[in-house]
Amino acid sequence: MPTFVMSTHVKAPLEQVFAVFTDLEKAADRIPAITKMEMLTKGPFGEGTRWRETRLMFKKEATEEMWVTGFNPPNSYTVRAESHGSIYETLFEFTPEGDGTKVQWTFNCTYQSIGAKIMGPIFSVLMKGMMKKCMQEDLDALRDVCEGKMQD
Repeated sequence: MPTFVMSTHVKAPLEQVFAVFTDLEKAADRIPAITKMEMLTKGPFGEGTRWRETRLMFKKEATEEMWVTGFNPPNSYTVRAESHGSIYETLFEFTPEGDGTKVQWTFNCTYQSIGAKIMGPIFSVLMKGMMKKCMQEDLDALRDVCEGKMQD
């Protein structure tokens, strides 16, 4: 599962889309898979922002701590998590496109521990499709909020 890219077109202005995607306080209300969001830092979203996110994965709750490692508003931000011997980085990019905004989501996994290096490629084959499906559902939910299709 080393790297994959997903994108969607959102019929809303760049600044609005960026604001919705970076509003972590409302994430649990906007993204059905997220069951709990706990902010670990105070203040506005930006480099250094940390949170603990609990989501339903494979019918079980999983909690990960994440933080922002890159922040270039309103064009991009990068989120990092470290878990189970791997580093997960996700780059969110926002570009004006036609009547709205293109959102591109680049997910990268780097195996660090020996166990992750051995088991990671095996699990990648099994999990990549499910991870892409989960990411697409998140993208769709946030797109719907931006386009006013889902009550905020």
